[in-house]
Amino acid sequence: MAKKLIYALGVLTLLIGLWGFYDRLVFGEQHVNYGSAVVWGLWVAMYFFFGGVAVGSFLVASLDYLFEIKAFEGYGKPALWTSLVTLAAAMASIGLDLGHMERIWKAFVQFNPHSGIIEDVWGYTIFGVLALIALILALQGQKGTTLKIVMVLGFIAALYVAGAPGKLLGNNATRPYWHMALLPLQFLFMALTSGAAMMLLVQAFLSPKEPAPLATLVLRVALIVLLILSAYSTWAFFSQSLYGNIPSLIASVKQLTSGQYAGLFWGLEIGLGTLLPLVLLFVPDLTKNKLAGGLIGLCVLVGNAVARYLIVVPGLNVSVLKNIETAHIGRGLTLSYSPSTIEWAVVSGLVGIILLALALGTDYLPLYKKEA
Repeated sequence: MAKKLIYALGVLTLLIGLWGFYDRLVFGEQHVNYGSAVVWGLWVAMYFFFGGVAVGSFLVASLDYLFEIKAFEGYGKPALWTSLVTLAAAMASIGLDLGHMERIWKAFVQFNPHSGIIEDVWGYTIFGVLALIALILALQGQKGTTLKIVMVLGFIAALYVAGAPGKLLGNNATRPYWHMALLPLQFLFMALTSGAAMMLLVQAFLSPKEPAPLATLVLRVALIVLLILSAYSTWAFFSQSLYGNIPSLIASVKQLTSGQYAGLFWGLEIGLGTLLPLVLLFVPDLTKNKLAGGLIGLCVLVGNAVARYLIVVPGLNVSVLKNIETAHIGRGLTLSYSPSTIEWAVVSGLVGIILLALALGTDYLPLYKKEA
């Protein structure tokens, strides 16, 4: 029944997304709401989010194939498949955001080695290739030295790309909201948190087997610790920002605490994505139930997605030069931004692709051991 729900939801969201894909490919970026002032929006935020889920899922797989923790035996292949599917969605999200997608090959043959974006391109590419090789080896039943070496290299690549978005944003010294040493660490915590949450979701709605009690316990404790660490890093980030007394930085923070994004921040990122899961995770009987554990994981993922959005947009829609917002007036020159229906439709389609790929993988790939 749960898998049928995933299939139905996947088909519905993909159908909505087909309209968004068509509009983006035919009309380009005519119908998006980001522009020359707010140059990044929902699609970049979802690139960071889906990429974080991919990294976190790979790190869960490493508990099986690299560290050989018995409690996570059998989690490796589903986690690797989840990692690849969400990584593909992340690459599609950032690809559709690019003005000239067809020029992506230049990032591999004509590039500036000192560019932060090039570091991300090569980092995610190497990570994706290693995750694919690891999955192929795992599906072939190999658990020897070759798989171990691939997992070690993938683990290193995963840790790098987990914090790479924070480093990329932080390189921009003209944006104080991003230019904080804590930002890469925040992205790492969010990637780890989303990986654990995603595994709860997968085992609740897609796994044909009952989750191992010890693995569920470890995921529950890990989520509690990671949610607390993420909340602490957010507090430290805000306290440092306000103490610095930089006008544009304070303006960005106040958008979250008491401004236009206060509802998203307090209601979804903190309330739904942090406090509610923390309370529920301290009730052992809830996480022992597959469905309840999956819903907790879903809440955490929603909070994580909102957190990425609230890192990207408030860093851009504030004035860094006095009166810059009134110097030129026109479409795309405004500091005001909210995602257009096309942007939402594309994200819907990417979610649909993820859901269908995960469900089809469960049905047609040997991700789980067959019961005797």
